[in-house]
Amino acid sequence: MALIFSHFPFSLPSKTSPFCQTSLLSLPNFRFPTSTLTRCCVGSSSMNSDGRPGFKDFPYASPPIKDLMIDLISTVENRLDSLLLPCTLPQDVQYLENQCGTAHASLLLRSGAPSSSIDFILSSWLHCELPTGAALNITSLSSYMNNSTDAPHLVIEFIQSSPTSLVLILDLPPRKDLILHPEYLKTFYEDTELEKQRQVLDKISEAQPYVSPSLYIRSVFSPTAVVLRVDTSSSGGDRLEQILRDDVSNVAQEVLNIWLSLCALDEKRDVGDDEKACLKKRDSLFKSKGIETDIGSSLPRMFGQEKADRVLEVLQAVL
Repeated sequence: MALIFSHFPFSLPSKTSPFCQTSLLSLPNFRFPTSTLTRCCVGSSSMNSDGRPGFKDFPYASPPIKDLMIDLISTVENRLDSLLLPCTLPQDVQYLENQCGTAHASLLLRSGAPSSSIDFILSSWLHCELPTGAALNITSLSSYMNNSTDAPHLVIEFIQSSPTSLVLILDLPPRKDLILHPEYLKTFYEDTELEKQRQVLDKISEAQPYVSPSLYIRSVFSPTAVVLRVDTSSSGGDRLEQILRDDVSNVAQEVLNIWLSLCALDEKRDVGDDEKACLKKRDSLFKSKGIETDIGSSLPRMFGQEKADRVLEVLQAVL
């Protein structure tokens, strides 16, 4: 899931039952980001013995999104595997399905090793059939840092509600005030030329800025965040797939590589005890807000209160 899921303009039913008649009308933001690497508990690329899809099957994502997510996760695996612990999420939290089989989700998490500056990596996909006959599909990959460093988090998310419509989020959310700490702005956003990556996608004629209705969500993005809605209804689904393969794929890989090199694998930045305490408090609030908005607000309406409570209980224990 993702930190932004319930802040997109969706119309979910207010009651938690029946779950089979979810009326999702626009685009949400499933973001609780995100992990799920090869050696996690669910099979990486094939059906499990009980018929459930493996996480890395991305069974409902469009072909270019599936290919891109596999590439991104493979990159993370290859470069960070020794810094990550095995997945320990129970099977009933790793995979969710509603009573009618119209909503499915998979959620996997790997915590950082004691020597790592990564708190955890969390990855997810969600599929929900819409009353219109279309479907909502969300895939995400995110990483949250611990307080041994002040380096930014990572968020990559694709939210698709039709073959011609996509909301795209690529960002390194800052963990310090950029006005009070201009060197932080220079190190992570200016010197890395992340703005050039944002401009590549901003120049796509079918793309326009997506503005979340949530002020909180808008406040966590960096100045170089890619938060776009791409609409190719006038030119068809093939054009959206072309944009994903030719433009989005390259930019997403570049953003991930910048985060890996500068945040996850670079030498830990000097963080004093007082600053560590502030980072710990800020990160805790950030994660708690994500749990509150995603799990507490949205999952009950798609999967029922019992399953949502189960996911919430497990995540609160881990995070």
